[in-house]
Amino acid sequence: MMTKEDVTAMILSAKKQAGLTWEEIAEKIDMSPVWTHSACMGMNAMPADKAKALVSVMGLPQEAASVLEEYPTKIWEQAVPTDPCIYRLYEIVGVYGPTIKAIIQEKFGDGIMSAIDFDMKITRVENPKGDRVKIEMSGKFLGYNNW
Repeated sequence: MMTKEDVTAMILSAKKQAGLTWEEIAEKIDMSPVWTHSACMGMNAMPADKAKALVSVMGLPQEAASVLEEYPTKIWEQAVPTDPCIYRLYEIVGVYGPTIKAIIQEKFGDGIMSAIDFDMKITRVENPKGDRVKIEMSGKFLGYNNW
């Protein structure tokens, strides 16, 4: 029986062999690159039509589509990662997390930004001092129930 980890490994191998970018794969299945990557890494369930399209685009066995449709168990390393790019994101949240929370609560009230009803866009911005990474996140505000 195929697992999400098996399918992720097949996707990464097929991506490398095909020389495709995540943007190119996402375009072929009509989804965003961020969502496509996350789903391919097993962190989101794909709707049946998107799973079938991805399997076709990547030349994967048909069984992989049903695995891509399975609901994920979202588990990740709890230790601070050592990969410099991922570590810097942890650092940003560590330094600016309380600020982000305070400003969200000032503007919206007591609650959180949803990571379920959520989208993200990553773009490259040219800059004479060195190109910049722009990460835009948009999540639905969910207020806490105050009984």
